[in-house]
Amino acid sequence: MDPHRWRLDGQLALVTGASAGIGRAIARELLGFGADVLLVARESAPLDATRAELEEEFPHRRIATFAADVADDEQRREILDWVEDHGEGLNILVNNAGGNQSKPTVEYTEDEWRAIFEVNLFSAFELSRYAHPLLTRHASSCIVNVGSVSGLTHVRTGSPYGMSKAALHQLTRNLAVEWAEDGVRVNAVAPWYIRTRRTSAKLADPDYLDDVLLRTPMGRVGEPEEVAAAVAFLCLPAASYITGECIAVDGGFLRYGF
Repeated sequence: MDPHRWRLDGQLALVTGASAGIGRAIARELLGFGADVLLVARESAPLDATRAELEEEFPHRRIATFAADVADDEQRREILDWVEDHGEGLNILVNNAGGNQSKPTVEYTEDEWRAIFEVNLFSAFELSRYAHPLLTRHASSCIVNVGSVSGLTHVRTGSPYGMSKAALHQLTRNLAVEWAEDGVRVNAVAPWYIRTRRTSAKLADPDYLDDVLLRTPMGRVGEPEEVAAAVAFLCLPAASYITGECIAVDGGFLRYGF
């Protein structure tokens, strides 16, 4: 067995939404496989705290941070300029940043639903396009988009969130086909309920938690590290013949039946 198939040594990864939750777990996982990681998030304080934590855990890895809002196109361009300053292109792009405001469809203002699309979908679309010249500096590189089971079936997130994630999954398929000849693999993961700061309020409601668990064959909520493991696998050379896929990290939720 070639051990290099299961390593990311010498590779540079950009992770958005990296200061907490799934994004931080993804950064940690990629560092554990040997990658150097560039972290992006909106707020500098939690981003700096995450960097300090990861630098202590991985003292021999290169970790850099950039505070920016991926929903703003000018700042998206600044992110890629910053990445290019590192001088060796980019091996891995993880579009993890996302957000939501859950309410009945008829209650959204135009600004609210457009904001959801901007951060969940358009940021990934534009960052992927801007990163393409950097990704193609290498013979093989990859993008992983963090989607959601809400893009595959109805869940109680509100329709704009589900629409944006469904479109993100389709973007994954389109780019996988279009950019295969460029040596860029594009895949996605689709989490169900994962224990993060964002989900903590809903999962603190015992009745709501019971509803979630009743529909989850494994009978528990997922952990950020379990999503991160799927993302990291899709980035590894061992996954070199996988592109255009969306892997559900959902404890069996999408296969639930009676």
